[in-house]
Amino acid sequence: MKSVSRADWLASEWLEADGLGGFASSTVSGIRTRRYHALLLTATMPPTGRMALVNGIEAWLETPNGRFALSAQRYAPDVVHPDGHNRIDDFRIDPWPTWTFRAEDGTEVSQEVVACHERGQVIVRWRLLSRPLVGRVGGRGPNPVRTDQPVQLMVRPLLSGRDYHALHHENPSFEFGAEVTGARVLWRPYPGVPAISAVSDGSYRHEPAWYRDFQYDAERERGLDFTEDLASPGLFTWTLNGSEATLILSAGEASPDLDAGWLLDAEARRRRRFDSPLQRAADAYVVRRGAGKTIVAGYPWFTDWGRDTFITLRGFMTLPGGLDLARDILLAWAPAVSEGMVPNRFPDAGERPEYNAVDASLWYVIAAHELLEAAGAGRIALAPADKEVLYRAIGQIVAGYRAGTRFDIRMDEDGLLAAGVPGVQLTWMDAKVGDQVITPRVGKPVEVQALWLNALRIAAAIWPEYCNVYRHGLASFQLRFWNEPGDCLYDVVDVDHVAGRNDPAVRPNQILAVGGLPYQVLVEPYAGRVVETVERRLLTPIGLRSLAPGEPGYTPHYGGGVPERDSAYHQGTVWPWLIGPFVHAWLRVRGDTPEAKREADERFLSPLREHLGVAGLGHISEIADAEPPHRPGGCPFQAWSLGELLRASRLVETQIVPDNARPTHQRVRAAV
Repeated sequence: MKSVSRADWLASEWLEADGLGGFASSTVSGIRTRRYHALLLTATMPPTGRMALVNGIEAWLETPNGRFALSAQRYAPDVVHPDGHNRIDDFRIDPWPTWTFRAEDGTEVSQEVVACHERGQVIVRWRLLSRPLVGRVGGRGPNPVRTDQPVQLMVRPLLSGRDYHALHHENPSFEFGAEVTGARVLWRPYPGVPAISAVSDGSYRHEPAWYRDFQYDAERERGLDFTEDLASPGLFTWTLNGSEATLILSAGEASPDLDAGWLLDAEARRRRRFDSPLQRAADAYVVRRGAGKTIVAGYPWFTDWGRDTFITLRGFMTLPGGLDLARDILLAWAPAVSEGMVPNRFPDAGERPEYNAVDASLWYVIAAHELLEAAGAGRIALAPADKEVLYRAIGQIVAGYRAGTRFDIRMDEDGLLAAGVPGVQLTWMDAKVGDQVITPRVGKPVEVQALWLNALRIAAAIWPEYCNVYRHGLASFQLRFWNEPGDCLYDVVDVDHVAGRNDPAVRPNQILAVGGLPYQVLVEPYAGRVVETVERRLLTPIGLRSLAPGEPGYTPHYGGGVPERDSAYHQGTVWPWLIGPFVHAWLRVRGDTPEAKREADERFLSPLREHLGVAGLGHISEIADAEPPHRPGGCPFQAWSLGELLRASRLVETQIVPDNARPTHQRVRAAV
């Protein structure tokens, strides 16, 4: 990952995830630009029920030469105060976010922020690196010397206690009262909100104050409310004399005896287990759900979603421990299959599952198949009962879709999968503005057919009665989807369930007919022509455009308010996750040779790896503008973007499974 330049510090964001769905995050500059930027943002029902508890801090040094801010805030209207961001001398992201501040009198202090895994705690640690110079402030004065006079660190926590999607404003209901027990200060801002614990090795002085009109520019750009008031109950003070100053922030009533040194050593040991920065980044998305694990789709606002989970899992399976993770997650989702569908959103306590995606269930089949393939190759041990659960889920999905299920999802007479009703968005292109579905794609979407045919072929290896169904659907696909004038595949055939009405829009969904799935469903020479068209019209350095320039509705930039952004979401906006299917398709038509792999890595993956040093540091963004310079947008930390980079990276390192390879998992005689 390239280093972050000072000019990019305001736009570059860091993330410390806690393994429970909570996190700490902000910009490198320290100026919070989102309502989601916070030091302690906790998941009360992991990974959901997120609440912002400690939004930030005001921090400054007091030396013999005066007061020097270490923090910076933006207030309405467009005023930055104080100026701590101007004293940042260095920043690094590994093993956790660490800043070096240099004051005008030569005082140097480091600041670290560390989220403790599965503890709901964040540690902020400061160290005095260089003492102040006397006789030289702001570059003036003769014969500067280091002084041994005290340097004090002052920190004011800024609290809210709100839902992480909301904003907080001054009100008489906020409870400033503090309960002090030894090294712990406990605040209870509102009834029903987790208590906030602060354990420190400094002193605390109760001094309540409101800080008003924080301005969040990213929210303003999104057309949303963007100002907030935060409460500060008091002030922590440390004398920096060579020892560390630590502040442990916790959701709930933490023990006053918490040992910051022990917690930091334990977290450092845990992180040293990761073999690469990408593996460390992947760890941020793996969080606890109940007694098991799940994958958060993205930070800061997504939780876990079916489609995203199963796509992401395929890349995460390439990592150490990834197959075990996939087993646990796929087994956990299997009982939720209903009428052939898995939920697109995992149900929370007291909530009904949302069965509203045509492709999530098919992605489940793909991920389960690849896990079973790994078991067949001896890369993971699966108990017979676990295999039975996966086979049963695959069978329920394929049989349910074949017979027909919700939202008019059904196998048609041509063996292809029809889906959709007016007003409901079922594919991954799911943007909706009011009652208007931007890309309805009702009928037979191309990537859904690729997924369906793969699912049928997987099922046919287990239940032979699906063999003819698969062959019939495959023949229909190759006959019906080729668009000769466009030199590509139709995006949807039988639009709105009208036979012969086809959508010729050039979109990236067609690439899944060639690559990105276990089995290629488009034959040559058409496969090569699809890859050429996609490369020529949709490829960018950061992924594939969702619609080709020149097509009706093409939108070159993603921005504006909610309606404008949602309207642009799949109308040209670039999606990095699609680089995985593209690289796989490109290699399939070029040939699985060392030369082709090297070229694919250099041309398609290296530019995307450069993005690890932009926007969400160490991660890949959700989306980017369709036109140069392809400004990133959406979630700065997106799981399937990272997952597909991991999967594509593995493809250029190892031999691709040939298309004619049959599944190795044994057939079972299970009731479906």
